[in-house]
Amino acid sequence: MPTFRNPVLPGCHPDPSICRAGADFYLVTSSFAYYPGIPVFHSRDLVRWRRLTHVLNRPGQLPLEGLDVSDGIWAPTIRHHDGTFYVVSTLARNRQGSLTFIATADDPAGPWSDPVPLDAEGIDPSLFFDDDGRCWLTACRDAAEGGPGELWMRELDLELLKLIGPTHVLWHGAVRGAWVEAPHLYKRDGVYHLIAAEGGTESNHSVTAARSDVVTGPYVTDPRSPLLTHRHRGPDEPIHNVGHADLVETPDGETWAVTLGVRPIEGTHTLGREVFLVPVAWGAHGPVFAPESGGVRLSERLPSIASGRPEGDDVAAAGRVHFDEPVLGLEWNSLRGPVDDRVRPSANGGGLELDLVPEPLSSTGVPAFIGRRQQHVRFRAQTRISFTAARPEEEAGVAVFQNQDHYATLALTADLDGRPQAVLTTREAGTDAPLATAPLSAGEALLAVEGDEAGYTFRLQEPGAGRWITLVTVERSFFSTERAGGFVGVYLGLYATGNGRAGDGHAHVHWFEYQPG
Repeated sequence: MPTFRNPVLPGCHPDPSICRAGADFYLVTSSFAYYPGIPVFHSRDLVRWRRLTHVLNRPGQLPLEGLDVSDGIWAPTIRHHDGTFYVVSTLARNRQGSLTFIATADDPAGPWSDPVPLDAEGIDPSLFFDDDGRCWLTACRDAAEGGPGELWMRELDLELLKLIGPTHVLWHGAVRGAWVEAPHLYKRDGVYHLIAAEGGTESNHSVTAARSDVVTGPYVTDPRSPLLTHRHRGPDEPIHNVGHADLVETPDGETWAVTLGVRPIEGTHTLGREVFLVPVAWGAHGPVFAPESGGVRLSERLPSIASGRPEGDDVAAAGRVHFDEPVLGLEWNSLRGPVDDRVRPSANGGGLELDLVPEPLSSTGVPAFIGRRQQHVRFRAQTRISFTAARPEEEAGVAVFQNQDHYATLALTADLDGRPQAVLTTREAGTDAPLATAPLSAGEALLAVEGDEAGYTFRLQEPGAGRWITLVTVERSFFSTERAGGFVGVYLGLYATGNGRAGDGHAHVHWFEYQPG
């Protein structure tokens, strides 16, 4: 039997949502405080995905400055109805929903509309289009009674993009005492099936369900809940934290779910929450997740529409980037806003210029930083950078970035006497720790970081030297979500900063390369 390898979207792609329009599938994921926000992917077979665009890709659409990396844009839902694509999502501040919004597009490749605020509490909004043409928004919020959280519903006027009518409390979850979230509603054979997530997005994560004969409820817990979870499996299980599922039906009648999960090594993971594809069957009581195995597998049978030949581009594709295009590729993100005024293609063609802005990576502003997701445990990332620092506070180099309080940098800078040097520094809980320094003969070097199951090894080479100098290996768990906290995985990137002062110079990045190990 032909198979594919999970995850279908490796690296930090949490909270997946999926829809179909004809023979085409579209998927979105959370983007947190990274910019552009809400990546949109396309597939014809559910297995291989191609980046299309981002929903939030224009300055000023939503304010992200001042936010922790794990705040920002949470858990979008994408739906298609009557020729229009809809995305609803939440802007989170201090780990709480701050603003629920909706954006629309005639073409999922964009342009998407500016976000329209909705009068909705909580997080994890979703849309359901019923047979009578009415549209309902579901979401989760703190419960007034009956549990710590509750799922609720209100009608959405599609002409006004405004919530109307009364609020209906739908369900308090299958596991009383556990927060219920991520509601998605489906209708099959006249029955409304409410799929949710419970137990938190870590080791107790799970998919639960309820059903009703009336869209506004009341909803009765599916006694089979949880329908999908790995929380009962041992530490040797390769996939953990499974939950946050969304269903889609293929043109030939199969049902599949996208769900998030992580791949830990000795109890910690660095790649973040990834997108896994799971088959779903329908029985007398509702959906049956992973009917052949009872869980999410690294190797799974192909959807019938794939016909043994998955189509599309591999979003984990690697190689060397010379930055010779006028805009960055869709795999690149900045922090909290656009960086066109501080990271731009070189005027002479080829490479990037990074300005020495005051914001360091430890700020909650918009530093001169661009990064791409780490998508393999074993990898090599390297770059060639030219930079001459005017003072020790000026630096430019590569970053292994978890969040603004937890990262490592290998940077070109200067010592107290103004001589060029490279410095490897880690930052944890607000404290910088220089781990290694290496003198340089000039302000240019090749910088590299290699990752594997044990750690991240940092190396440098001066042009023409012919050999790499190994500096330090930082244990892999240092960059894990379990140690750093939050909801994201590692990004590998390029940055420059004057650490509180703007500098007159700039760093020149000749190229950047990412390769799986």
